[in-house]
Amino acid sequence: MGRFVRSPKDVVTGLLLIFLGAWFAWLGSDLPIGRAIRMGPGYFPLVLCGILAALGLIVLLTGLDFGGDAEADEDARQIAIPWQGLALITLSVVVFGLAVRPLGLGPAMGLAVFISAAASRRFSLKGGAIMAAVMVAFAWAVFIKGLGLPLPMLGPWLGGY
Repeated sequence: MGRFVRSPKDVVTGLLLIFLGAWFAWLGSDLPIGRAIRMGPGYFPLVLCGILAALGLIVLLTGLDFGGDAEADEDARQIAIPWQGLALITLSVVVFGLAVRPLGLGPAMGLAVFISAAASRRFSLKGGAIMAAVMVAFAWAVFIKGLGLPLPMLGPWLGGY
Protein backbone atom coordinates (compact mmCIF):
# COMPACT_ATOMS: atom_id res chain seq x y z
CA MET A 1 0.00 0.00 0.00
CA GLY A 2 2.83 2.39 0.84
CA ARG A 3 4.24 2.29 -2.68
CA PHE A 4 1.02 3.74 -4.11
CA VAL A 5 1.30 6.88 -2.01
CA ARG A 6 2.96 9.77 -3.83
CA SER A 7 2.24 12.47 -1.24
CA PRO A 8 1.40 11.33 2.31
CA LYS A 9 0.33 14.87 3.24
CA ASP A 10 -2.30 14.87 0.49
CA VAL A 11 -3.55 11.42 1.49
CA VAL A 12 -3.87 12.36 5.17
CA THR A 13 -5.49 15.71 4.31
CA GLY A 14 -7.94 14.04 1.93
CA LEU A 15 -8.90 11.45 4.51
CA LEU A 16 -9.34 14.18 7.13
CA LEU A 17 -11.62 16.21 4.84
CA ILE A 18 -13.70 13.14 3.97
CA PHE A 19 -13.97 12.26 7.67
CA LEU A 20 -15.01 15.82 8.60
CA GLY A 21 -17.61 15.93 5.83
CA ALA A 22 -19.09 12.62 6.96
CA TRP A 23 -18.96 13.60 10.64
CA PHE A 24 -20.74 16.92 10.13
CA ALA A 25 -23.30 15.24 7.87
CA TRP A 26 -23.95 12.74 10.65
CA LEU A 27 -24.25 15.54 13.24
CA GLY A 28 -26.86 17.28 11.09
CA SER A 29 -28.73 14.12 10.18
CA ASP A 30 -31.61 14.93 12.53
CA LEU A 31 -32.37 18.19 10.66
CA PRO A 32 -35.11 18.01 8.02
CA ILE A 33 -33.60 18.29 4.55
CA GLY A 34 -36.64 19.20 2.46
CA ARG A 35 -36.34 19.51 -1.32
CA ALA A 36 -34.41 21.78 -3.65
CA ILE A 37 -37.52 23.89 -4.25
CA ARG A 38 -38.37 24.11 -0.52
CA MET A 39 -35.19 23.64 1.47
CA GLY A 40 -35.24 22.60 5.08
CA PRO A 41 -32.70 23.68 7.70
CA GLY A 42 -30.54 20.63 6.99
CA TYR A 43 -30.31 21.06 3.20
CA PHE A 44 -27.49 23.59 2.93
CA PRO A 45 -25.28 22.00 5.63
CA LEU A 46 -25.67 18.63 3.90
CA VAL A 47 -24.66 20.17 0.56
CA LEU A 48 -21.60 21.75 2.19
CA CYS A 49 -20.67 18.40 3.76
CA GLY A 50 -20.94 16.74 0.36
CA ILE A 51 -18.73 19.41 -1.22
CA LEU A 52 -16.18 19.03 1.59
CA ALA A 53 -16.09 15.25 1.18
CA ALA A 54 -15.80 15.57 -2.62
CA LEU A 55 -12.88 17.97 -2.28
CA GLY A 56 -11.33 15.54 0.20
CA LEU A 57 -11.65 12.75 -2.34
CA ILE A 58 -9.97 14.90 -4.99
CA VAL A 59 -7.09 15.73 -2.62
CA LEU A 60 -6.80 12.07 -1.64
CA LEU A 61 -6.63 10.92 -5.26
CA THR A 62 -3.98 13.50 -6.12
CA GLY A 63 -1.82 12.08 -3.34
CA LEU A 64 -1.93 8.56 -4.76
CA ASP A 65 0.27 7.14 -7.50
CA PHE A 66 -1.55 4.80 -9.89
CA GLY A 67 1.44 3.24 -11.57
CA GLY A 68 4.66 4.83 -12.40
CA ASP A 69 7.57 5.78 -10.19
CA ALA A 70 8.04 2.81 -7.86
CA GLU A 71 11.33 4.15 -6.53
CA ALA A 72 10.06 7.34 -4.92
CA ASP A 73 12.26 9.18 -2.48
CA GLU A 74 11.81 7.89 1.08
CA ASP A 75 12.32 11.37 2.54
CA ALA A 76 9.23 12.60 0.69
CA ARG A 77 7.16 9.93 2.42
CA GLN A 78 7.72 11.37 5.89
CA ILE A 79 4.86 13.46 7.23
CA ALA A 80 6.07 16.44 9.21
CA ILE A 81 3.20 17.85 11.24
CA PRO A 82 3.74 21.49 12.29
CA TRP A 83 2.58 21.05 15.87
CA GLN A 84 3.32 24.63 16.93
CA GLY A 85 1.25 26.11 14.09
CA LEU A 86 -1.57 23.65 14.69
CA ALA A 87 -1.64 24.48 18.39
CA LEU A 88 -1.59 28.24 17.78
CA ILE A 89 -4.42 28.12 15.23
CA THR A 90 -6.51 25.98 17.58
CA LEU A 91 -5.70 28.30 20.48
CA SER A 92 -6.78 31.34 18.46
CA VAL A 93 -10.21 29.81 17.81
CA VAL A 94 -10.62 28.91 21.48
CA VAL A 95 -9.49 32.39 22.60
CA PHE A 96 -11.98 34.04 20.25
CA GLY A 97 -14.82 31.83 21.49
CA LEU A 98 -14.03 32.51 25.14
CA ALA A 99 -13.27 36.23 24.76
CA VAL A 100 -15.98 37.49 22.42
CA ARG A 101 -18.62 37.96 25.14
CA PRO A 102 -16.55 39.47 27.94
CA LEU A 103 -14.19 41.53 25.74
CA GLY A 104 -16.33 42.24 22.69
CA LEU A 105 -15.79 41.65 18.99
CA GLY A 106 -12.83 44.00 18.52
CA PRO A 107 -10.44 42.75 21.21
CA ALA A 108 -11.47 39.11 20.75
CA MET A 109 -10.86 39.26 17.02
CA GLY A 110 -7.61 41.15 17.51
CA LEU A 111 -6.32 38.50 19.91
CA ALA A 112 -7.40 35.64 17.66
CA VAL A 113 -5.79 37.15 14.56
CA PHE A 114 -2.57 37.97 16.43
CA ILE A 115 -2.29 34.45 17.88
CA SER A 116 -3.04 32.80 14.54
CA ALA A 117 -0.50 35.07 12.81
CA ALA A 118 2.10 33.79 15.27
CA ALA A 119 1.71 30.36 13.65
CA SER A 120 3.54 31.63 10.56
CA ARG A 121 7.27 31.14 10.16
CA ARG A 122 7.50 34.76 8.96
CA PHE A 123 5.76 36.20 12.04
CA SER A 124 6.86 39.50 13.52
CA LEU A 125 5.27 41.47 16.36
CA LYS A 126 4.76 44.51 14.15
CA GLY A 127 3.26 42.49 11.30
CA GLY A 128 0.95 40.60 13.65
CA ALA A 129 -0.27 43.80 15.29
CA ILE A 130 -0.90 45.46 11.92
CA MET A 131 -2.76 42.39 10.66
CA ALA A 132 -4.90 42.29 13.81
CA ALA A 133 -5.74 46.00 13.54
CA VAL A 134 -6.67 45.70 9.86
CA MET A 135 -8.92 42.69 10.53
CA VAL A 136 -10.66 44.43 13.44
CA ALA A 137 -11.29 47.49 11.27
CA PHE A 138 -12.53 45.27 8.44
CA ALA A 139 -14.90 43.38 10.78
CA TRP A 140 -16.23 46.67 12.14
CA ALA A 141 -16.79 48.04 8.62
CA VAL A 142 -18.47 44.89 7.30
CA PHE A 143 -20.48 43.56 10.24
CA ILE A 144 -21.39 46.66 12.21
CA LYS A 145 -21.50 49.47 9.64
CA GLY A 146 -22.19 47.53 6.45
CA LEU A 147 -24.63 44.86 7.67
CA GLY A 148 -25.88 46.71 10.74
CA LEU A 149 -25.46 43.74 13.08
CA PRO A 150 -25.83 44.59 16.77
CA LEU A 151 -22.37 43.34 17.77
CA PRO A 152 -20.62 45.22 20.58
CA MET A 153 -17.05 46.18 19.72
CA LEU A 154 -16.22 46.37 23.45
CA GLY A 155 -17.61 43.94 25.98
CA PRO A 156 -18.57 44.47 29.63
CA TRP A 157 -15.04 43.80 30.89
CA LEU A 158 -13.82 46.81 28.93
CA GLY A 159 -16.75 49.14 29.70
CA GLY A 160 -18.84 48.26 26.65
CA TYR A 161 -22.56 47.62 26.27
